Amino acid sequence: MSRILTLNIGASKAVLAEYSLGGKGRLTLTGYGSGELPAVDVNDIGSLGATLPQVLRQIMREKDIHPAPLVVSLGGQMVFPRFAKCPPVGELEQQVRYEIEENVPFPIDEIVSDYQFLGNMADGDKAVMIVAAKVEAVRAVTDAVRAAGLKPTVVDVSPVAICNALKVAYPQLEGCSVVLDVGSKTTNLIILEGEKVYNRSIPIAGNTITKDIAQQFGCSFEEAEQVKLERGYVALGGVTEDEDEVTDRISKIIRTVLTRLHAEISRSINFYRSQQGGSAPTRLFLTGGTARLPQLDQFFMDALQVDVQYLNPFGSVAFGSKINKAQFEDDAFALTESVGLALRGGDNAWISINLLPPELVNEARAMKRIPFLVAGGVAFLAALGVGWMLESGGVEKAKAKLERVESRNRSLKSLDTKLKAEQKAEQEVRGKCDEFQQLLMSRSAALRRLQDVRRSLLDGMWITEWKALPAEKDKPEAREAVMVTVRGWRDAMEKAEAKWAEDNGGKGSTVAEIVMSKIKRSAEFVPESVKIDKQRSVEGCLTEFTLLMQLAPAPSIVPENEKEKGRKGKGTKK
Repeated sequence: MSRILTLNIGASKAVLAEYSLGGKGRLTLTGYGSGELPAVDVNDIGSLGATLPQVLRQIMREKDIHPAPLVVSLGGQMVFPRFAKCPPVGELEQQVRYEIEENVPFPIDEIVSDYQFLGNMADGDKAVMIVAAKVEAVRAVTDAVRAAGLKPTVVDVSPVAICNALKVAYPQLEGCSVVLDVGSKTTNLIILEGEKVYNRSIPIAGNTITKDIAQQFGCSFEEAEQVKLERGYVALGGVTEDEDEVTDRISKIIRTVLTRLHAEISRSINFYRSQQGGSAPTRLFLTGGTARLPQLDQFFMDALQVDVQYLNPFGSVAFGSKINKAQFEDDAFALTESVGLALRGGDNAWISINLLPPELVNEARAMKRIPFLVAGGVAFLAALGVGWMLESGGVEKAKAKLERVESRNRSLKSLDTKLKAEQKAEQEVRGKCDEFQQLLMSRSAALRRLQDVRRSLLDGMWITEWKALPAEKDKPEAREAVMVTVRGWRDAMEKAEAKWAEDNGGKGSTVAEIVMSKIKRSAEFVPESVKIDKQRSVEGCLTEFTLLMQLAPAPSIVPENEKEKGRKGKGTKK
């Protein structure tokens, strides 16, 4: 039975849990512990290196947890999750890369990203979950973990881990579900509906309540936190709910903060329904440390008019002998995420995202090659042993062993010959498949180009003419080009130009220049060839402009290293 460790790092606490993996991926919680962290600033995540290793070593020592493969999660405020839809034409991976470049607010070489196709949407598009994070932030976490003597194998993200825990705990869910992970610094809002996933990190949570209590009562943050834990609950309305004046004031402060949180949740749900085409939620699950506030479920039930329940992912999880069941009742809210992380150990997770830094990915690959190196070393030592036996007088035994080795070698050579023949046949079939795939890609090229140009247009604009221009015959290096004529309503174009100038510090551009700059990002056209041919007014209320652009070469489906192998092979044959 193998073991796996999980680590989720919150704004003020680190929770380390140990699970054993049984048959069919069955999980058993065998140990867990938590430690306080100083306030973790998402803009200074490197500060974890000074405290996290010490906290982890203390948890492992006190809870008798030994090193094992570790799955660690990043908080929602550290990552950039995005749900997208990709048309089932062209290169899906290229479309995903485009989504990453367009929506992640950092240069592509400064991030680590991963994605997973979740299935087909009702309209036939592919649903895809994309997650990215700054590589320096991920590296700060993995370095701190390794400093504590642990080996991270997967870097997951908190919203995805909670999604996986929900999917396993409630496999028969239908309709639209909302999960609220109410932590200390942020509240993770997660919406799941079929193959759709929407996530938002809202900066209103437990610490917001504590700060408001401290301000209202003129006490320290620590004192306000203690009062919140001992006397806090959510007021459900009315002038006076509690006979104790202090407790009544605290409950109303909590309700005020949660009313602000409810407003943000409603705004997010409306965005999801209008922009993602989602349905109205039918249920809400609560989890996270702040979800322990009394009457929180009733508050959201009244505010959102949906069924509310606490997320329980432990229905199918067993408990080891070291788990104190009474203590676990108080800690369960902080361990929800760990179940989703532990599912990665048995490959039972719905979404398998891994933001492991590149150097650790390469290190893991190198470790996988060690068994083959060991096998080679054993074979070498065996050969030395045979030589020693020959020299020491065990000639007959050595000859018999050598004969078996040679027989085995002859069998392997025969298999090697057959394998090479099969590889050659496979290469021929692969070549035919590559030619067929290249043909399919060339047939969908026009559609990809049209989609990229349409995505670059602003609201109130449309294409009126698309004209192919052949390459100039006297210039062999020239490429085919297209001339695209675009029209738009003049008032809408003027508004777009004004907004562009406002967003860019007063630096104005015409709508033609704005569209041209967007098209230059497309992989379907040669960026430096995109230019404005002419602009004019049409019928007083319309603006028209024409763009010229050369077509980029079609991407090859045969990797460069395979091409190189082919060229070398031909040279050898000659």
